[in-house]
Amino acid sequence: MGCFACFDGGNREQRKEQDRLASAEARAKAAEAAQRRQEQFEKSAAGRAARAQLQAAAKQSTNSNKVADGLKLKLC
Repeated sequence: MGCFACFDGGNREQRKEQDRLASAEARAKAAEAAQRRQEQFEKSAAGRAARAQLQAAAKQSTNSNKVADGLKLKLC
């Protein structure tokens, strides 16, 4: 095709636009599917257990920070 690449009547630009639109649509569908999977996980027993574990870890972290602050005050 080499020498005649400029005579394709704009098909290349049209294909690029179609590819761009197809990619955007695929990304949107993937995001919707990921959102559905996330919602299903959160409703599942494993999801509830993971959320409880994260909350417990966050609570423990804030409690340990309070203890560390108390120790700093006592040492000074």
